[in-house]
Amino acid sequence: MPAERRLATSVLIVGAGPVGLTLALDLAWRGVDSVVIEERGADVPATPRANHVSARAMETYRRLGIAADIRRVGLPDDYPTDVVWATSMTGYELTRIRLPARRDAGGPGYADSGWPTPEPQHKINQMYLEPILRRYAEANPRVRVLYSTRFDGVRQDAGRVVGQATDLDTGEVLRTEAAYLVGCDGGASGIRKAIGATFSGDPAITRVVSLHISAPDLVKRLNGTPAHRYFVVGEQMGSTVTLDGRELWSLHVMLPEADSDPRDLDRDRAVRALTGLDGDLSYRILSEDAWTGRRLLADRFRDGRVFICGDAAHIWVPNAGYGMNAGIADAENLAWRLAAVLRGWGGPSLLDGYERERHPITDQVSRFAKDLAVKNRAADFRRPPAELTRPGPAGDALRRRVGEALYALNRPQFTPTGLNFAYFYDASPNIAYDGEDAPAYGLGDYQASTVPGCRTPHFFGRDGASLYDRLGAGFTLLRLDPSLDAAPLLEAAKATGMPLAVLDLDRAEAGAAYRHDFVLSRPDRHVAWRGDALPERPQDLVGLVSGQTLAERIIHVA
Repeated sequence: MPAERRLATSVLIVGAGPVGLTLALDLAWRGVDSVVIEERGADVPATPRANHVSARAMETYRRLGIAADIRRVGLPDDYPTDVVWATSMTGYELTRIRLPARRDAGGPGYADSGWPTPEPQHKINQMYLEPILRRYAEANPRVRVLYSTRFDGVRQDAGRVVGQATDLDTGEVLRTEAAYLVGCDGGASGIRKAIGATFSGDPAITRVVSLHISAPDLVKRLNGTPAHRYFVVGEQMGSTVTLDGRELWSLHVMLPEADSDPRDLDRDRAVRALTGLDGDLSYRILSEDAWTGRRLLADRFRDGRVFICGDAAHIWVPNAGYGMNAGIADAENLAWRLAAVLRGWGGPSLLDGYERERHPITDQVSRFAKDLAVKNRAADFRRPPAELTRPGPAGDALRRRVGEALYALNRPQFTPTGLNFAYFYDASPNIAYDGEDAPAYGLGDYQASTVPGCRTPHFFGRDGASLYDRLGAGFTLLRLDPSLDAAPLLEAAKATGMPLAVLDLDRAEAGAAYRHDFVLSRPDRHVAWRGDALPERPQDLVGLVSGQTLAERIIHVA
């Protein structure tokens, strides 16, 4: 019989990818311990996957105190993060979205300049991001990461989650016990299956073979200013992305149809077609991965004390790293709720709010991603006319028309202000709505608003300080008229243990989005309530936003 040992923790997390590690770090920041179980060995490197950390995710990492370390890693400091469409990497350039090198992030003159955030988006491959998150998790006394450990099963019993895992190195059986369990275990999630959640959607949109190569001379042979990513419209459809700005690249080869067999791909021909360096490129394939672009969404994200986040809950075409970043947003949304309940001030409906809020948003994002993939595979781009690669006026005119169409279609994908800042929660049991609709938005459209459910509008003060750096781990009552008395709400929060601080804002600094004298900002920087006077019964508002009030209520304040 194999040896056995018992393992108890507050939150058991299955999966030590970016989503699981972010969840563990966020819980630790809020004073909650967790154990993270990961089937991969500690010495197994992360694979090249997502290439982008969104501004919203970077804001989360800023709050956790690790954004600066993440920003120092990735491409060289002076390497542009432009996105280019071309007939090949060394062929005709059709259009270019100008994005900054790391040293210029947040500066003027780029497609993502002027974003309302203290942390602009950052280009870093997951293979570099994940080790940073691992290092911080392993150094945190509230987090324990168990590698080479397979999670075998789970059941819920008497207010706890009981599970079993196996140490793959020793064969030892682990009997686990936790207050809550979160599956961050990817698209093949065993936790999703264990809670009976099922995927539905579009099972096959694109079929791709990703080749991860070393090509030391490729950067030097690119035409003009190098780019972070190239989308190739030509003989071989696909895209390429530099991992280190020096010699490592991922080449994503688009197969003709979603049911194409990857074994039929001539890999050498594909590499030379994408790069445009037919017989004159020295390269080495380091690894490869065949995958299918899908749009799948689980029908539910929770069963009792068990939750799912990230790819375990939703999978879609990996445009601009949306999937990983949506998973990080899942983790942030769930972390403060679990911490609130475990620390005694969060009520039952707070946990209901996770699925009620994140399910509609991830469904919406999945449709954005699918729509982009379908439009970019339109016939004009998938099988471009021969004139596209021919010199002369006719070719120039065609390249200009195609480039303009590609720029208009794809700029929102790579400057997604709407996706970062504009999404709102419109059917939450933990938000006090007031009847005003949130501003409509698209992938690249954002209008700051304090409508309950929207992101708390960010601004920099005259001293250059970020509003978000002044918000704590709990709720913050933003007061724009310091003469108003906030004591009744503070007392109601104190009576239940809900953390609440008051922050006085200068109305001129805050800007036009702040039209009310009070705005209540949640721990995840979404607006929970607003008004020009406190409710007559502030305890009702506290009960609603903290989940202690079981019945859903809408609090209207004139």
